[in-house]
Amino acid sequence: MSRFKVTACTAEHIGDRAEQQDRVALITSKRHPNALLAVVADGMGGRSGGRMASDQVISTADHVFQELAESDAGGLRALLEQIATEAHTVIRLTALSSEKEPHSTIVALIVRKDYAIWAHAGDSRLYLFRGGRLLHRTADQTYAAHLEAEGKTKEAEHAARHLKHVLVSALGVTRPPALVIDEIDHLRVGDAFLLCSDGVWAYFDDQELASLLHSLTPREASEHIVRIARERAQSRGDNLALAIVKLEAPEPTKRLPTATLWFDDEPPRNGEDKPA
Repeated sequence: MSRFKVTACTAEHIGDRAEQQDRVALITSKRHPNALLAVVADGMGGRSGGRMASDQVISTADHVFQELAESDAGGLRALLEQIATEAHTVIRLTALSSEKEPHSTIVALIVRKDYAIWAHAGDSRLYLFRGGRLLHRTADQTYAAHLEAEGKTKEAEHAARHLKHVLVSALGVTRPPALVIDEIDHLRVGDAFLLCSDGVWAYFDDQELASLLHSLTPREASEHIVRIARERAQSRGDNLALAIVKLEAPEPTKRLPTATLWFDDEPPRNGEDKPA
């Protein structure tokens, strides 16, 4: 069984908005030893509504991960589904009671040993890089991406320019979210995951992000990504939130000093003196 040292970090920045509505968290649980849950949520729906929605995603993820054992829920896939379902339900109930329309994206990753599983809805992304190259990237659930998938290229280009924030799936909208779940086993040393909101990925191409995560530690990469995004936003940037999870080789086990032990019934050999 492969063993790794998992190094992870998070970063947030309010950008040029009046309020931070992006949330990010790294969560561990006694019920899931040797596992790490990373979550990014981008809230929308007015100032207080957007933050409430993203807060709910994070609090639900923490509660479910802490309380639900994997054996109770039928596996990590069901656990991710329950996080999304419960957060969606609570956000919908809040929307009805407050007469607001809060909703949120979600991208959530669980890494355990040499296995990873993730889920997403909306346009917050997960990237998986290996050896400085992109191995996987989630597909944005936006109106523009929907048109592109249908082959309506011109309409998609127009939507990408003028309707880029219109989502076809998210937590808290009237329809149940179209949660997409994927997984990978046999992870390798050097594999790196990036979870981020659109306030981050809008300013980078895939190869640039791959190079940053390959050559830098998670903390260094997060600092560079936030700084570059802020520079390229030119004082018109959205909220930013990201989490980086990188698998590194474990530190070598230190060898303990050896000692010669003598027993009462074992005589010294080769002229050695027996300790008193």
